[in-house]
Amino acid sequence: MTTLHLDLSRDATRRSILADLRGRLDGDACVALDAAVEAAGVPERHHHDLPDVLTVIDSLAASERVKDDMRAVYRILAQAEASVHGCAVDETHFHEVGNGEAVRNVAAVCLAVEALDPDRITATAVQTGSGTVTCAHGELPIPAPATAAILETGIPVCAERLDGERCTPTSAALIKHFVDEFVA
Repeated sequence: MTTLHLDLSRDATRRSILADLRGRLDGDACVALDAAVEAAGVPERHHHDLPDVLTVIDSLAASERVKDDMRAVYRILAQAEASVHGCAVDETHFHEVGNGEAVRNVAAVCLAVEALDPDRITATAVQTGSGTVTCAHGELPIPAPATAAILETGIPVCAERLDGERCTPTSAALIKHFVDEFVA
């Protein structure tokens, strides 16, 4: 049984998670991952809501496994946004999590997990960070409300909070979807 363990105790951003996963791949596999991300064809434009993102995911040149993982991640995001804003899931409006870079990063993480093909994924408690973050909704406390909504579903967080945003809504959704168990 292959277990992939993520250390999220210092940084749990999607870029950090992707960098960790890439570091587990050999050089040829990293080149293949980069090519697969590019070939997937994530548009640069902003994707404003869950139906829009799901349409984009459906059109990607990627395996059904990757598309299923991406759909699950974006459903987690939409549910968190809906709970924070008091609206229906299909009425949520994606700001930063809907931009082309965020969708491409989610695709890259899902493609990396597919390439590594672990039987299970474990992780440490999540470093959320501390302070405030400026986003489309203005200045918000860290963790941002959507991030907190996802973390409150049973994801343990570190008692010590480092400065800055260390876990975003997108990374919290990736963690929620992929991590099977949280361990020390």
